[in-house]
Amino acid sequence: MIIALAACRGDETLTGYGAADRDWHLDTARLTLRFGTGGKVSGHGPCNSFTATQTAPYPWFDLGGFEATEHSCPGRATETALFARLATMTLAEVADDTLILSDDDGNRMVFSTAP
Repeated sequence: MIIALAACRGDETLTGYGAADRDWHLDTARLTLRFGTGGKVSGHGPCNSFTATQTAPYPWFDLGGFEATEHSCPGRATETALFARLATMTLAEVADDTLILSDDDGNRMVFSTAP
C-alpha cells in the first residue's frame, strides 16, 4: 500500500514531499534553499547564490552538481563553511514549515519557511 502511494507521488525527492516552491531559511545563519521540479535546488548564502541537484529519494538527501557564484564579501568564510556543511547532510525531514537536514554524525541544519 505504501509503495503504491509513493509511486503515485511521482517525485520521490524533497520536492514531492512538501519542500517544493518554498523559501527555506536556515535558523542559525544566512542561508536559503529552494527546491524546484526535477530535483533542482537553488539558494543563497551571505555572499553567493548556488544551484545543485537533489536526486536521492526522500528521506535521503544528496546534493550533486553543486555550483556557486564566486563573489567576495566579509561573510565569505562563513558561507564556505555553510556550503561544506550542507554537502555533508544525508537525511531530510519535512514537517509543515520546518525542514531538518542531518548527517550520519547527528549534526543538524534546521530550516523554516518563516523569514
